[in-house]
Amino acid sequence: MYDNKYLANLIFPDVTETLDDLEKRYPERNLPEGAEVTRFAPSPTGFLHTGSLFTSLVAQKVAVQGGGVFYTRLEDTDTKREIAGSGEDLIRQLAVFGVVPSEGYLGDHQEGNYGPYIQSERADIYKVAIKHLIEIGRAYPCFCTKEELDEIRNRQEKMKVVPGYYGRFAKYRNLTVDEYVELINSGKPYVIRFRSLGDHNLKVEADDLVRGHLLLTQNDQDIVIYKSDGLPTYHFAHLVDDHFMRTTIVTRGEEWLPSLPTHLELFEAMGWKAPKYAHLPVIMKMDNGIRRKLSKRKDTEASCAYFLQDGYPVYAFKQYLFTIANSNFEEWQIANPTLTIDDFHFSFDNMSRDGALFDIGKLNFFSKEFLAKKTAVEMTEFVKDYASKYNQELLDLINKDETYFTKVMDIEKDKPNPRKDYEKCADILDKVKFMYEPYYSTLMKGELPWSTTLDHEVMKATLKDFGDTVELNLTEQEWFETLKQCGLRHGFAASKKEYKAEPEKYLGSVNDVAEMVRIALTSSKNSPNIYYVLRILGKDEIVRRMNIACETL
Repeated sequence: MYDNKYLANLIFPDVTETLDDLEKRYPERNLPEGAEVTRFAPSPTGFLHTGSLFTSLVAQKVAVQGGGVFYTRLEDTDTKREIAGSGEDLIRQLAVFGVVPSEGYLGDHQEGNYGPYIQSERADIYKVAIKHLIEIGRAYPCFCTKEELDEIRNRQEKMKVVPGYYGRFAKYRNLTVDEYVELINSGKPYVIRFRSLGDHNLKVEADDLVRGHLLLTQNDQDIVIYKSDGLPTYHFAHLVDDHFMRTTIVTRGEEWLPSLPTHLELFEAMGWKAPKYAHLPVIMKMDNGIRRKLSKRKDTEASCAYFLQDGYPVYAFKQYLFTIANSNFEEWQIANPTLTIDDFHFSFDNMSRDGALFDIGKLNFFSKEFLAKKTAVEMTEFVKDYASKYNQELLDLINKDETYFTKVMDIEKDKPNPRKDYEKCADILDKVKFMYEPYYSTLMKGELPWSTTLDHEVMKATLKDFGDTVELNLTEQEWFETLKQCGLRHGFAASKKEYKAEPEKYLGSVNDVAEMVRIALTSSKNSPNIYYVLRILGKDEIVRRMNIACETL
């Protein structure tokens, strides 16, 4: 007659370490009272997801603001889905967004005393824990083939019962140790399953930092914890890693909430204190009137790289994500305009339990505000850095005459409330093209929004007069007076009010004159302040543009 200890040694004959040995190797961290240990644990299966960035920002904030530790761990046990190099890419992208861990997996190396921080390098640690579970009868080898599992699933479907490997459907759960030994010695392939003591008809109590006190259905599934390839499943690796890395708070998306009973039972079986859990709201999107989670496959917004490629300021993007993280963030920022995200105190109490719809409008608001506060020189540097990575055409434009580009970026920067023309760098080329040749000439060959009520000969005469008489050494108010005078000479009222009072006396108002000048200069009714545009273009270019405009009428 064999016992569980014999079975554990048969499966793991080379494992001589014990849990006590691991406890000594990875002791409790010496941290200030109240400090938290959090982590970001991505899988190397693709790009950095917006939801993952959100989760990592929260995890980092919670740790840093209390003097704790934020670390990164690479969860690479799912070898079938792994994409070569994506782990390093994830770490690099996190760094772009200011998410820099205190320790852990750092892409090209690891730092810290609680590693390895790559799960595939921790196989010996997992084996110690699994061997312990086998010794105490809470884990066992399962020899089910794919065909046997399919047969179990088909029976459950016909019976209309909860699917899975549990209870009477757990074919190899109740074998004797002797039977397990005989099957192993015969060379039959197997995995290791956790022996659950739960009942799906009963509830387990749990406390979540976001959702409060919960009553959840107990786990009764005998999940696989050790695969035939020698690596643990996510559920078991999470248990062992978070215990021995001394994680105190696990932040993760709410889609993991159904797994919480399983994880709590695993901690209980090992005799370990479970970390606190915070199941964060997922970021949603409206799709044909239905709210759904951002999809890696369907949604460009799901990739953090999308926002970098579009030229959104990193800080503005983080501001937006913090409005999702804490409901009081916007109010705090308005009350503290000189402070930064680093000064904000995050609290799980102020986090919504519901998934937040991705709001591109709010992101654009933060981005506009951020870019508007930059000086012209800072703006040029910012746009040039973006263009050097993502837009060669824009970079060539800047390099052609950086001083001139800086002047374009300087339009209305001296005002108490600077213009907010740009939401992101990807928009800038199209918005400033009219200031450059050959773009301007190409734009003027298109369909122009000239007035359909004014006589074209009058418009030509007015534009020619404007070009001949424009002065560039005037204040904005003085210049506008000369615009009025030009309009008066050609039958336009000095104000819209005057025109409305006596419409039969005038062809239009100074507003019409300003509009035709704007179109002549820029090809559009919408552009930056004409006064500033004129000063950048200079007298000769203004005259040239008035002549080109007249040719289009």
